[in-house]
Amino acid sequence: MKNIAEQTLASIVTTHHETVPVLEKYHLDFCCKGKRTLSQACTEKGLTVEEIIKELEASVNPTGPSNTAFAEMNAEKLIGHILLHHHFYVRQSMPTIEDHLTKVAAKHGERFPYMKKVLALFTHLKSEMNLHMQKEEMILFPRIKEIESFSKYSQKKEMDQQYISSPVSVIESEHDEAGTIMEEIRLLTSDYTAPAEACTTFKVVMDELRTFEEDLHQHVHLENNVLFPMAKQMMA
Repeated sequence: MKNIAEQTLASIVTTHHETVPVLEKYHLDFCCKGKRTLSQACTEKGLTVEEIIKELEASVNPTGPSNTAFAEMNAEKLIGHILLHHHFYVRQSMPTIEDHLTKVAAKHGERFPYMKKVLALFTHLKSEMNLHMQKEEMILFPRIKEIESFSKYSQKKEMDQQYISSPVSVIESEHDEAGTIMEEIRLLTSDYTAPAEACTTFKVVMDELRTFEEDLHQHVHLENNVLFPMAKQMMA
C-alpha cells in the first residue's frame, strides 16, 4: 500500500476491500465522497492520517487471498453482484427496519423524541430507495449491458454520451441524498447507540441501521467508483 495517503478512498477500497471496516469506523466516506484522498478526508475529519494508515495496513494481509476482484469483473457480472447482494438485501431489510422503528417511536417516542425523526427519515428513504433501484434495474443497468454487448464483439453503435451519463448523473445525485439521510440518522442516534435502559427492539434496530448504512456505502461504492466509470469508458 504505497503512497496510501495520496490515494483516493475509492481506490483504496477497490484495491483492498478489507479496509472497509477501518474507513467505516472513522466515518470516512469512500462511496459518495470517494474521490477525496485519504489525506484530505482525514484533514476534514480532524484525524491523524499516520494513525489511520497504520490501521489500514494492519487490516490487509499480504499473504492472504486476493481481494474480491470487483475491478476485474465485467459490467454484467458486477451488475449481477449488485442485484444479488445489495438490491436484494435492501428490499428485504427495509420493511423490517421500518417496522421496528415504528414500534420504538410509538413506545418510546415521548422519552426519546429523536426516534420519531429517525422513523420519518427512514420511511422517506425507504420510498426513495425503492424508486431508485427500479430506475437502475429498468433503465440504467440494461443500457450498460447493451453497450457492453456491442463492446464485447468490437461493434460500434453510435450513441449520444448522455445515453449513459444522463441517468448516471441522476443516480449519483440520489446516492448523495441517501448517504445524507443515513448520516443524519447516525448523528441523531449517536452512532446507532441505544440508551442503557432501551428495550430489545430499540437495541436491535440500532444494529440494523448500522448494518444498513455499511451496506449502502459498499453498494454505492461499487456503482459510483467501479461500474459507472466502466460504462463511461465503454462509451468513449
